[in-house]
Amino acid sequence: MLSAKSLFQEILDHDESYRLFCSIAAGGEAQGGWENGRIAALVPAALGDLAPKAARHGADEDKHGRIFHALLKQRGLAPVAVPHDTDYTLILERHGIGLAHERLNREEPLTEREVIVYLAHSRVTEQRASEQMRLLLRHFGGHPVLGRAVRMISRDEDNHLAYCHEELLRLARSGHGRTVHSVLRECARAEIRVYRDVSLAVMRRMGAVLHWSRPKAALLAAGIHAVYAYERLAGWRRMVSLRQPERRDALGGPAVPGTEFA
Repeated sequence: MLSAKSLFQEILDHDESYRLFCSIAAGGEAQGGWENGRIAALVPAALGDLAPKAARHGADEDKHGRIFHALLKQRGLAPVAVPHDTDYTLILERHGIGLAHERLNREEPLTEREVIVYLAHSRVTEQRASEQMRLLLRHFGGHPVLGRAVRMISRDEDNHLAYCHEELLRLARSGHGRTVHSVLRECARAEIRVYRDVSLAVMRRMGAVLHWSRPKAALLAAGIHAVYAYERLAGWRRMVSLRQPERRDALGGPAVPGTEFA
């Protein structure tokens, strides 16, 4: 029976698909680490309290990248280059979502609107990351090799999502409510298209490595399109709602080290 758990298990059991999975994950996390580090350096003085939280966010993402590289090393595998059609963060940037690398490379403080763009982009993508890690946590939280990594990353992603909610609510209350909700909707609608395209690309490449049959590949592609149809109709709304998180000041302290992996 084809299920999320059996699909992940098949990918994890095969060296080449596992190597591709960890390489894609590590690449995305490292990119997020760099972006958050630059944002921390460019936060305007009026929003200075945000800088250490963005830095903590970046340190967490860097840690996740090291964890995925360590998982590869434990298995005696080297990372592979991330195929361009599976590079989620790069494709989001090409669609104008978030702050472009050209902007982040300039030594010029961000505007308040650019901070909102950063936080809205993070709120949408961290929703996706949190959901994906909770799925892995449900199926592999007790795994002898992956369990600790999955638990740690899942906890961090939940903290990142809580931080985005809290900071966006603070900005909305300070008079930026219309901008916050407009940018959130724009990010969410673009993200669901990118997520569909990247998911299809990843499944095609996994299928080639694992020699999936045409019916199996077609079934998986149909499932991805069905998720997209639901998200385009109504599911995107979960990415734009804002509520006060249970975890207050989730990124207010130092990053939790991942020394057991890196």
